[in-house]
Amino acid sequence: MDPQTYDRAAIVTGAAGGIGAEVARTLAARGLAVAAVDRDAARLTEAVEKLTADGLPVTAFPADVTSAPAAEEVVAAVERSLGPVEFLVNAAGVLRLGEVSGYRTEDWHDTLAVNATGVFLMSRAAVRPMIERRRGAIVTVASNAAGTPRTEMAAYAASKAAATMFTKSLGLEVARYGVRCNIVAPGSTDTPMLSSMWTDDSGPRGTVEGRPDAYRVGIPLGRIARPEHVADAVDFLLSERAAHITLHELTVDGGAGLGV
Repeated sequence: MDPQTYDRAAIVTGAAGGIGAEVARTLAARGLAVAAVDRDAARLTEAVEKLTADGLPVTAFPADVTSAPAAEEVVAAVERSLGPVEFLVNAAGVLRLGEVSGYRTEDWHDTLAVNATGVFLMSRAAVRPMIERRRGAIVTVASNAAGTPRTEMAAYAASKAAATMFTKSLGLEVARYGVRCNIVAPGSTDTPMLSSMWTDDSGPRGTVEGRPDAYRVGIPLGRIARPEHVADAVDFLLSERAAHITLHELTVDGGAGLGV
C-alpha cells in the first residue's frame, strides 16, 4: 500500500507496546498513514508486520524519543515519506517500581527521560509544522497515577504528572493556531507493563478488588481495561468529534481513581 496516497500522517510513539500498538492499529484502520515509533527496533518491526499483514498503512520508524536530534529527524522523515504530520500520540512509557528510600538514581532519570522529556521533545518537533499549517492535534497517554499517589510508583507518577501539565500548557500556547492538545489517562490496562507489577497469580485479582496494604481501592467496574479501550479514547480526542475539546484529561480507569 503506497503511503504517498495519504494526505495526513499520525505519529505514535511507544508503538511496540500494548497501548501504542493498539493506537496505531486504530488510527490506521480509519485511513491515516501511521508512523510507528519505538526505540526497540526488533519489537517494533514485529508489531508493524502484524499490522501491515492486515493491510493497514503503518510504517516503522525506530527512534529514541529521549534524544532531541532523533525526535526532530523522525518528524522530518515522516513528513518526507508519509505526508503532513497532523497527529501525534505520545504513548511511549516506562515503569520502574521501587520505594523512594531505595530508588536508584538511574531509574529516576530513565523514567523522567522517557515519560516526560520524550513527550516534550516529540511534541516540540511535531507542533512546529502543525502551527505552520494551523491544524493538528496531540494526545499524550499519561496515567491516573498522575493525580493519585501510588506506593512504589513515585517516579512514574511524577513523570506522568509532568507530561500531563506539559501537554495542557502546550495546548494553551497553540490553541490560537487551531492545534489541540489533550491527555488520555489510563488506569490498569492489560499490557506487559501491568503484568510486570504482579508477583504471583493473585495479581489480577488484587488489581480489580484493591489492595488496602498499598492504599489501592480497586476498579469499581470490576475489570481490567483492554488496550482498545484506551485507543478508542485517543481516537476520539484526535477526531473531529472532539473539534472543540482541548486541554482536557480523559481518564479511562473504570473508576479506579474515584473520579479525581
